Amino acid sequence: QVQLVESGGGWVQAGGSLRLSCAASGTIFSINAMAWYRQAPGKQRELVASIREGGAYYGDSVKGRFTISRDNTKKTVYLQMNSLKPEDTAVYYCNADVRRYNLDYQRSYWGQGTQVTVSS
Repeated sequence: QVQLVESGGGWVQAGGSLRLSCAASGTIFSINAMAWYRQAPGKQRELVASIREGGAYYGDSVKGRFTISRDNTKKTVYLQMNSLKPEDTAVYYCNADVRRYNLDYQRSYWGQGTQVTVSS
């Protein structure tokens, strides 16, 4: 199996920063894209940022404030969040597209989520 474990969430005042981490473990042959999503109460889950071999993508609401990066040797993806706003408050989920074996299909896995709360 594959597990994704997030860390780094918490409470911060508006204008502050947080850094999220997500480590993948288990039976992993390769990881393609890794991404961060978020879901605020009463809203749909939205893509915050993703990263793959060809580069990174950011949602419009976080461009210029958030930076996604990854360490392939550690199978870990990071999300540096700066200039946080109250509207960034949500549960943040890590996602990874993983092949467990050389000829395996690519499957999408999710972490359990970490709460980020930004107060005004």
